[in-house]
Amino acid sequence: MPRHYPTFLALLALLAIAAMGIALAAGSVAIAPREVLAALLGDGDPLAGRLVLEARLPRASAAFATGALLALAGCLMQVLLRNPLADPYVLGVSGGAAVGALLVIMLGATGIAVGGAAFGGALASTLLVFSLAHGRGDWAPARLLLTGVVIAAGWGALISLLLAIGPDASLRSMLFWLMGDFSFSSGSRGAWLVLLLGLAGLLPFSRHLNLLAHGELQARALGVPVQPLNIAIYLVASLFTAVAVMHGGSIGFVGLVVPHMVRLVAGSDHRRLLPAAALLGGTLLVLADTASRTVIAPRQLPVGVVTAFIGVPLFLWLLNRSRSPA
Repeated sequence: MPRHYPTFLALLALLAIAAMGIALAAGSVAIAPREVLAALLGDGDPLAGRLVLEARLPRASAAFATGALLALAGCLMQVLLRNPLADPYVLGVSGGAAVGALLVIMLGATGIAVGGAAFGGALASTLLVFSLAHGRGDWAPARLLLTGVVIAAGWGALISLLLAIGPDASLRSMLFWLMGDFSFSSGSRGAWLVLLLGLAGLLPFSRHLNLLAHGELQARALGVPVQPLNIAIYLVASLFTAVAVMHGGSIGFVGLVVPHMVRLVAGSDHRRLLPAAALLGGTLLVLADTASRTVIAPRQLPVGVVTAFIGVPLFLWLLNRSRSPA
């Protein structure tokens, strides 16, 4: 492990704490850092305390867990498909979630109902893609990718249909959910539980992930059970994505960009990559969500728009850097 990695991880942890502090203090009503700390300790102004504890803290917590899950799912998908452009949504999980969520939004549902429908749609899409990709032949990343792309296209057509026939009263909510919105998030305990248990379960298999990232033949030669590992990676990445979409809607670029950013500093060893990606992904999404509700306050932007504005130039810079001579 490189000597600088502990320092890098500590800096990411400090950055995450700072991002949470900014999220709790910033908004249409600014709260001083001292008042934020007092609210967290149960003292200070009651109005500021309610604003911090009941409005901003749950939202920031959900944003951090969602960003971390998307970053981890991105790491896993890039290993599974051996494709640096893979992201958590490449196999149609978000499409199934979107169809489920939009259906209940059309019916006037909010909060936990939207999240539950999104989670159910994501899991249904996961099972559909997996069963079709397996078929009667060998299960392979290329077959999985092609199946996922086709299913995602089908979900996209259904989403367009729902937007076309949806009532005008629900259209704004539907569009916001599609572009990312934490207004529907009803709590993040489940997301944090999946995040912590998932990360703890993945770290012991970091060596297997490292070998698989270099190709199936090499992994098999070194004793890695490739087929069960591929299936486990797909299911875990899909679960991470489903939980993330359930809490925040379809938020792009976090799962694509964050793993590449971390690799620049921490390298490709998943023992280092996974914890750092979780911290950076959570931090990035907390900052993006804070910007989405403060830039044109009291109006709010979809958080997916903010992550796109951040992610597009970042990814182009990373791409240009990778092409530059050493």
